Amino acid sequence: MPNISQRGIDMPASPIRKLAPFAVAAKQKGIKVYHLNIGQPDIATPQEGLDALKTIDRKVLEYSPSQGYQSYLDKLVDYYARYDIKLTADNIIVTCGGSEALQFAFMACFNPGDELIVPEPVYANYMGFACEMGVKVRTITTKIENGFALPSIEEFERLINERTRAIMICNPNNPTGTLYTSEELMQLRDLVKKHDLYLISDEVYREFRYSDKPYLSALHLEGIEDNAIVIDSVSKRYSECGIRIGAFITRNEKLRGIVMKFAQARLSPPLLGQVVAEASLAAPQAYHQGVYDEYIARRNCLVEGLNKIPGVFSPMPTGAFYTMVRLPIEDSDDFCRWCLEEFSYEGETVMMAPATGFYATAGAGKNEVRMAYVLKIEDLKRALIVLEKALEAYKAR
Repeated sequence: MPNISQRGIDMPASPIRKLAPFAVAAKQKGIKVYHLNIGQPDIATPQEGLDALKTIDRKVLEYSPSQGYQSYLDKLVDYYARYDIKLTADNIIVTCGGSEALQFAFMACFNPGDELIVPEPVYANYMGFACEMGVKVRTITTKIENGFALPSIEEFERLINERTRAIMICNPNNPTGTLYTSEELMQLRDLVKKHDLYLISDEVYREFRYSDKPYLSALHLEGIEDNAIVIDSVSKRYSECGIRIGAFITRNEKLRGIVMKFAQARLSPPLLGQVVAEASLAAPQAYHQGVYDEYIARRNCLVEGLNKIPGVFSPMPTGAFYTMVRLPIEDSDDFCRWCLEEFSYEGETVMMAPATGFYATAGAGKNEVRMAYVLKIEDLKRALIVLEKALEAYKAR
């Protein structure tokens, strides 16, 4: 048998998707599965985007430009201006989802053996992309007890060495639901400026900030214009995960030129996806307000319900649509698999993402799971009942 690459062997399995075969098997047995494991919203895509797809009048579905369609880039400039982020179309490269934007960032900023500092728990795919590129991830562990706030800046600085190339954050955060404060971001700005590092900021959940404080992007931070990279996507903003449209954004002209070489090598971002994404930019404020209000209600329903279950704790998220949950168990991987393989209550069960996959630190997150409140409230209420019954049955085995 031919050899398999060491990179492939080292590649971590997705904590979000690795249990999918067990969910399929449960459904084949007639069990209803409440999917709390993945950030796939059930919110309707804007009608403007759907209509653009239905009425497309092109005679040829051609390659799009490697940077993306100019009309879409121009409208993105207007979109970011709503958040007081001043860009030109040249600052933006359209990508095949936020995932490709991250891959481009890793390919352009790191050599094999270079190091990246990131707070954990962390979106698991960051570690996967780092593995693909031969980048070493060094983590700063945040704690559920204080809502996963960033540790002191001194802890970040202690990890910096001659191989460090970047600090990466997700703000608002997946998987914790934490929205970082302006004070935390300013401290990170000073640190990356001091050591001339990149600050890579995943801002996919920009619309989902549950705070009255002014929005602060990495692109707002003065003095690090050439250091700041923003990763973006329409997947969650417009409930358009399947069209695979994201963006790599930086004011660093030299870096952008390097990324364009990778963009040209992969030819072009999806044509149909850009058509839908561009049209969706015209969605009215009523659409965004309705989505925002719905997520607030879902957040309150799930988190308040979780904290009523004996032995369960979840901090109240201040952004995104996830929460990390501490359960009265010892092994969340085993519990999550058991829920799908062996348990059901009145023909139903729950699927969650074991938190171990969101930590690089060995043994961390063993009694935690990530949940996404992307289901309608009546389903969340039912999932809470099923989860409580599952915990009772699991402990009684």
